[in-house]
Amino acid sequence: MARFFKSFRGVLVAGVAAMALTSCVGSSRPQLPAATFVAGQEQPGEEYIIGPLDQLSIFVWRNPELSTKVQVRPDGRITTPLISDMPAVGKTPRMLADDMKIALGEYIKDPIVSVIVENFSGTFSQQVRIIGATAKPASIPYRANMTLLDAMIAVGGLSEFAAGNRAKLVRYDRNTGKQVEYNVKLSTLLKDGDSRANVRLEPGDVIIIPESMF
Repeated sequence: MARFFKSFRGVLVAGVAAMALTSCVGSSRPQLPAATFVAGQEQPGEEYIIGPLDQLSIFVWRNPELSTKVQVRPDGRITTPLISDMPAVGKTPRMLADDMKIALGEYIKDPIVSVIVENFSGTFSQQVRIIGATAKPASIPYRANMTLLDAMIAVGGLSEFAAGNRAKLVRYDRNTGKQVEYNVKLSTLLKDGDSRANVRLEPGDVIIIPESMF
């Protein structure tokens, strides 16, 4: 019996030490600054990248017969009056409008074209992915000024067994070409209502939520 308790105590100590090590490792991640405002802009920003299945509204000034609404095809192209198979995916609305001006310039003089994204899915690089212990893991289109709170509302919050304060945000740093991991405190944000835990998101962010061990 004494041997059993000695062995059990050794396992318990090892487990506590492992948890402490895990905590230290997690706390070594850099912290993101709190979001200073709530997202107020629901449409894509100027630098939004058009993706497959996005719904576009195309307006050609003084040429209503050339103005149209169109969905980007799965192959990344669109077809409008006078223009067939114009590549759209990977461009901003402004870039697509400029390309359409050039194409329409063969038929009309000095066309003025504007492109508005009405309903958007976004490319993978423009999506925010939430995985792990959440009500419904999902990839959601990034919206201008999106915050961590917006993303968690979109996926229905945390699951029953989520370890929300051990969640991490993985972000690709375009300057260094490397991925950076940040601590995010989802339980503090969602359960305690502490707005300081709310942070700004960027296109391509991945939020990983582990389950609690107890």
